[in-house]
Amino acid sequence: MTALSHDIAAELRRRIDELEQQVRSGAAENARLQSELAVARDRQSAGAAILRTIAASPSDARPVFEAIASSSKRLLGAFSASVLQFIGDELHLVAFTPTSPEADEGLKSSFPRQIADFPTFALVRDGKTVQIPDSEADDVPQLNKELARLRGFRSVLFMPLMNRGTPVGMISVTRAEPGAFAADHVQLLQTFADQAAIAIENARLFNETREALERQTTTADILKVMASSPSDVQPVFEAIAANANRLIGGFSTAVLRYAGGAAHLAAFTPTDPAGDQALQAAFPMPFAQFPPYQLVADGTAAQLPDTELEPAARDIARARGYRSMLFAPLVSEGEVIGIIITTRRATGAFGEHQVRLLQTFADQAVIAIKNVGLFNATREALERQTATAEILNVIASSPTDVQPVFDAIAESAKRLLGGQTSLVTRVVDDMLHLAAHTAGTEAGDREIENSFPTPLTSSGIHSRVAQSSTIAFRNDIETEPDVSQAVKEMARARGYRSIIVVPMLREGVAIGTIGVSRAEAGPFADNQIALLRTFADQAVIAIENTRLFNEVQAKTRDLQEALTYQTGSANILKVIASSPTDVGPALKAIVDSACELCDAYDAAVALKDGDDLRFSAHHGPIPIPLEKWPINRNWTAGRAFVDQTPVHVADLRDEQTDFPEGRELALQMGHRTILSVPLLRENESIGAIVLRRNEVHPFTDKQIALLQTFADQAVIAIGNVRLFEQVQARTRELARSLDDLRAAQDRLIQTEKLASLGQLTAGIAHEIKNPLNFVNNFAALSAELTGELSDLLASASLADSVRDEVDELSGLLKGNLQKIVQHGKRADSIVKNMLLHSREGGGEHRPTDVNALVEESLNLAYHGARAEKPRFNVTLRCDLDPDAGTAEVFPQEITRVLLNLISNGFYAVAKRGSENGAGFEPELSASTLSRGEYVEIRIRDNGVGIPPEVKEKMFNPFFTTKPAGEGTGLGLSMSHDIIVKQHGGTINVETEPGAFTEFTILLPRRSNFSDSNRG
Repeated sequence: MTALSHDIAAELRRRIDELEQQVRSGAAENARLQSELAVARDRQSAGAAILRTIAASPSDARPVFEAIASSSKRLLGAFSASVLQFIGDELHLVAFTPTSPEADEGLKSSFPRQIADFPTFALVRDGKTVQIPDSEADDVPQLNKELARLRGFRSVLFMPLMNRGTPVGMISVTRAEPGAFAADHVQLLQTFADQAAIAIENARLFNETREALERQTTTADILKVMASSPSDVQPVFEAIAANANRLIGGFSTAVLRYAGGAAHLAAFTPTDPAGDQALQAAFPMPFAQFPPYQLVADGTAAQLPDTELEPAARDIARARGYRSMLFAPLVSEGEVIGIIITTRRATGAFGEHQVRLLQTFADQAVIAIKNVGLFNATREALERQTATAEILNVIASSPTDVQPVFDAIAESAKRLLGGQTSLVTRVVDDMLHLAAHTAGTEAGDREIENSFPTPLTSSGIHSRVAQSSTIAFRNDIETEPDVSQAVKEMARARGYRSIIVVPMLREGVAIGTIGVSRAEAGPFADNQIALLRTFADQAVIAIENTRLFNEVQAKTRDLQEALTYQTGSANILKVIASSPTDVGPALKAIVDSACELCDAYDAAVALKDGDDLRFSAHHGPIPIPLEKWPINRNWTAGRAFVDQTPVHVADLRDEQTDFPEGRELALQMGHRTILSVPLLRENESIGAIVLRRNEVHPFTDKQIALLQTFADQAVIAIGNVRLFEQVQARTRELARSLDDLRAAQDRLIQTEKLASLGQLTAGIAHEIKNPLNFVNNFAALSAELTGELSDLLASASLADSVRDEVDELSGLLKGNLQKIVQHGKRADSIVKNMLLHSREGGGEHRPTDVNALVEESLNLAYHGARAEKPRFNVTLRCDLDPDAGTAEVFPQEITRVLLNLISNGFYAVAKRGSENGAGFEPELSASTLSRGEYVEIRIRDNGVGIPPEVKEKMFNPFFTTKPAGEGTGLGLSMSHDIIVKQHGGTINVETEPGAFTEFTILLPRRSNFSDSNRG
């Protein structure tokens, strides 16, 4: 027996040690995961900070480089970090983390350097990641060793910055100790390198956009100057010089015109009085003394990187104070007619974009010269013919709409040529369309309007002129032999005899016609023909001006739209970065921006929820009176989800539409045009984003592409939250595992204690049982013998006093023996309950039908009470939840608990019935309820209730309020241990004295106390 106990104890100790080891392992694993999570959060914060810096500094990548250098050093535990850019064949230092003043100055003075000087850098430029585990190793180049000694490091990691497959720079991270960098550190530095490349590309795109916008704005400004100074080119030259100097960053800019074999100074930007005077005094300058004349004679731009190297430019450059020059010729119809010169104080070549920009200004100067020449020629004609001024006024006052010009030309041509009618046509897609005409007779006007549009191949005179691009006329329609009868009848209907039509020519191609008809026959004068040609030219100018103006406006709108889109996307990225745990703010920002930037009435995001799409975010006045809608191809969002492609419907209310459910929803909610784009993650649809309009107004391709971008951002936001939740769930899972492990350990310890206590209690009870049986048996026998003794003495002859004393003593003895029997029985009951209480839980631990267990216990208790007291009666009520199902329990033990609680309830209602009399109706109910992972059992009676002072002690062992012999005080204590300690559940009581008592048991469906855990 002793050896067996030692074996059991040793086995228990071994199992306890194993559990403790598992607990320690779980704690270590949890600590490791917590550490990894902290590192991941730190890296995520650093990445978010760099993204914020990118968003806050779209035009300058230097703050991003500095943030990347700082984060690289901190997160890699480095000695120092630096960011370098490849510019030509040189390597330039753009950011670094300081170490010491001497080392920092040495580092800065080492750059820029030729890449060829460092073979290692040449490898990085080829797109390779390079590590030097020990800078003092024999195979390390000498220049790298010297740089490492200067900065004080021993190991270094070089990571290339790749932009569209091309290396543009690198990040270097150093450590004071030798050794290779860890793989995750290399991967982290690759992430920083990608962010640096993004910053470089963003800055390039932003600066290109800004430069393009500045160029467009400057072009518009110069066009305004041209428009405001049509007769004088001087303001245009001055505006060109000022804007070219500003945008190129020059020291000075001058515009010169060629005339009479010399270069003439037309405009310049001032510097200082002496230099300006020297410049003005040098012109006009004969071509032979003007070297730039030959420099740009071929019509292409040229530059002088250093004026000190060119004797012909040295004196004027010193006088003006500049060192480099850029020349752009003014070329008109293949002939150089002038030049623009921009200077800088610094030496060096001008960039290609600066050359292109100056050439653009040169082209604008040529346009200005041509415009002014054309304007002056036109003015000379207008001085002879006043009417043309009105047309020019209309052209100037209507830069965006050519219709007023056509109307003015038609009226002026009719009036000045003495015509009866005049009309203007335009060529559109091989058809001739009526653009304007003067009013005549009602029948004639109707005849004109019904004649257009007409094909260019038709026989009409306007079609022939438009097709041949040559003038045509009829001096007398009635008498000319080649005029058809149909034309004669049309002329009679309109009331004219002669007609002239001239083409509106642009680059030699007719884009329209102007015609004038007269009631009288006869030829048109040459000056009339020339005037009509002038009107045609003015119409072309008006058309071209309107086209150019509209193109400039369209480009400006495109730039503004692109900037607005970029800003919206950046704002959404900020929201995504600031809300890693909740996708709601990101989706709200996305629908807000999508609705605004795509000019929609409303926007909504619907996410997959089982077989439905659930609306998760909405912005706009169109209501969505539903939470979700089934996924199918009968509505646009469902089809976009299923087909994984955008769905765009111009009018959902069209009866021919292929979306029956979508049409029904449109009729309910009031929208017409709809665009749905799927949310795709790893080629799987997870939702859709929807834009709607109340009128028929299809979305543009740009808006569709922008909505797809918003869809991608929504997928990014959802993915971020999903990843974060996975990390959180894993952390919670580990915490639960640790808690379960600890609970199992506590349960095992408690079970061992109970087992030891039960063995002790059982031993004591068995030892008490035999003497107690002896006492009970002999007390009962003695009581019988006392009765027999009394009977024998009754027949004996005794004195009355002696008999009285004998009767009194026998009565006392008999009463004492009865009390011994009564208390002996109570002691025997206590011993029996102690033996029951000491049992650990007999029977099999298995899944058990809870409803069946409750119903069986209720019937068993009721029939037991009736067997004990046949007159006992009580109303029983059962409310068993069909979903209560099964739970892993010791069914015998739970039955003991239920029998104990039900028996106590029967006792309570019987006691209240005896106190209240016949009017009381005793009642006891048993109910079950599914609580998910738990099942609830309630036992309620309407008995006497439990006072508060008793309620506090009712689960204590040996505490009872029943009379002696009716209770041992172990029933509720035993029930508490079975429910709480043995099954890991809870038992609570609600009571009101004189009204009711209700016990509530909550049992886990799955218990981690399996048969293998039982002692």
